[in-house]
Amino acid sequence: MTSPITTSRQGDVLIITSDNPPVNALGAAVRQGLQAGIEEAAGDDIKAVVITCAGKTFFAGADITEFGKPMQEPSLPVLIDAIEALDKPVVAAVHGTALGGGCEVALGCHYRIAVPSAKFGLPEVKLGLLPGAGGTQRLPRVAGVELALEMAAKGDPIPASKAKDAGLVDRLAGEDSLVADAVAFAREMAAAGGPLPRASEKQASASPALFETFRKTNAKRFRGYEAPADIIALIEKTTGMPYEEGVQLERQGFMKLIMGTQSAALRHIFFAERKAAKIDGIADDIKLRDVKRVGVIGAGTMGGGISMNFLSAGIPVTIVEMAQDALDRGTGVMRKNYEATAAKGRMTAEQVEGAMGLLKPTLNFDDLAECDLIIEAVYESMDVKKEVFGRLDKIAKPGAILASNTSYLNVDEIAASTSRPQDVVGLHFFSPANVMKLLEIVRGAKTADDVLATAMALAKKIRKVAVVAGVCYGFIGNRMLMPRQVEAMKLLMEGATPEQIDRVHVAFGMPMGPFQMSDLAGVDIGWHRDPTRIENIRDALAAEDRWGQKKGKGWYDYDEKRNPSPSPRVAEIIEEFRAKSGATQHEVTDEEIVERTLYTMVNEGALILAEGMAQRASDIDVVWIYGYGWPVYRGGPMFWADTEGLKKIVAGLEKHGFEVAPLLREKAETGERFNK
Repeated sequence: MTSPITTSRQGDVLIITSDNPPVNALGAAVRQGLQAGIEEAAGDDIKAVVITCAGKTFFAGADITEFGKPMQEPSLPVLIDAIEALDKPVVAAVHGTALGGGCEVALGCHYRIAVPSAKFGLPEVKLGLLPGAGGTQRLPRVAGVELALEMAAKGDPIPASKAKDAGLVDRLAGEDSLVADAVAFAREMAAAGGPLPRASEKQASASPALFETFRKTNAKRFRGYEAPADIIALIEKTTGMPYEEGVQLERQGFMKLIMGTQSAALRHIFFAERKAAKIDGIADDIKLRDVKRVGVIGAGTMGGGISMNFLSAGIPVTIVEMAQDALDRGTGVMRKNYEATAAKGRMTAEQVEGAMGLLKPTLNFDDLAECDLIIEAVYESMDVKKEVFGRLDKIAKPGAILASNTSYLNVDEIAASTSRPQDVVGLHFFSPANVMKLLEIVRGAKTADDVLATAMALAKKIRKVAVVAGVCYGFIGNRMLMPRQVEAMKLLMEGATPEQIDRVHVAFGMPMGPFQMSDLAGVDIGWHRDPTRIENIRDALAAEDRWGQKKGKGWYDYDEKRNPSPSPRVAEIIEEFRAKSGATQHEVTDEEIVERTLYTMVNEGALILAEGMAQRASDIDVVWIYGYGWPVYRGGPMFWADTEGLKKIVAGLEKHGFEVAPLLREKAETGERFNK
């Protein structure tokens, strides 16, 4: 087998080049080739070494597919130690990204030169790990403890300019002359002589206050995650410690995390997101439909947000409303959203104008005839949607994709109101549509394969994480939300409080509980608007103008800063309904809340899988991570069920009298998992 590593010479400088597409991952063959290159560099005729990469990037990390398998020698820490131990100058020539193991290789070299567009990072924390090849020890010694904490505990890359200011990069090279500049730099350092700057031989120092401040500043971001806390503690403990002792503690910390549930969950989601992009039964090379202009019906919150996704990706949008004031209001909100993004430095003023310049607002429905994809974002009513699709059928060009942004409704019934059901698909965006990453793509019974494949490709273009769902009430996400909501309301009747139920969900890792979510979204959403018709607690709240945060009162009372507090009035309303319902009161435990609101979601997920409404269990996990704020470190509801133990889930459901989904029971009895 040809090695991905080649060596060449420019006079007395040895150039070691990796060519391991797509990202020069540091797999076994790369490590072995680098080791051979370092051994070659020991020859008498070599004065200096340059390590560089072909293709788009420097080493962008370890080969994640090797995780959990027996390690082939040399290990990355051993290889980097060998690079650092060489008695001739070794220069890392960096372009693209030096991430994870790639950054650690660069730190093991004596010098680093980079093109201005390069980036350096230690993103291991995003897989629930800490850097395991000396990163937590060399980086503080080279670039300081503060930057090391930022890079290792947060996992976000930094640009070459910032790396140079911190001492992580010694020189910046020309964008088109990296290797030539690196060779010249290596010769210069060889001629200068003197001791080589080895990161492991330097000292790092920091005040204890630095660590405490960093923890406090990032407490919200790190809540529930093990790896950031372990990284901070490790760097704190090993600052001032000899490198050999520090690196042993790093190795122990790495092994602890890689064997843990959180890292397994984060790696599961990493692969699950990639699997979700694959559509069962459709060839990878299917010809896609050309989408040059998108039409959006409705300029409200959803329609405006949906439009922004396409405008930001450079795709022109025709947006249609029924009245001029609604159209002006909708486009005004879009502009404000873009300008707010620009104010935060994430867009330029020119980019704002560029995006808005691609928008064609109109009151003329017939203008949609020019669009290749038309998405309706109108009121969630089957009659309204069928009327819209009937009109679209008459004016849309042949081959145009007709999409509904429905959250619950039957896409097949909507498609049947057209003469071209093969062109109809569900595109369920999540609110706010210009922010939320999830897109449920609903495959109707007659949706054409090329329509589905085109929708998936477009999702990637507008930077969404797409999951294919089948036609059922609520699809994947909202269908699984329903048992949680039903049980939360029953628990209120039996003695729980909104605060207790929400607290249990937040402690689990959710951004908010079901009642906090209701107050944020609006208690009045979906309400029948008749204050005299009070059939449940929600009706009672809505009738008293308790519509949530926007009114300063909902399930909770809110102060002027929207801080919630338990509401005596809500407690009274709940007590009135308890008395009327005749529900048996008992002390509701936190464990019961978990079993009745979260185990039931897993049960519904098993039904969805058995019915073929989701392609795979990991797709369900992706929906809940990206659409509903399920804690990533728990890997999604189906992965979490696997880690809890399916027998435990079944027992919890049976304890409360739920009918257990046959697939869940079968897997529990045979010792299988939802995610292999």
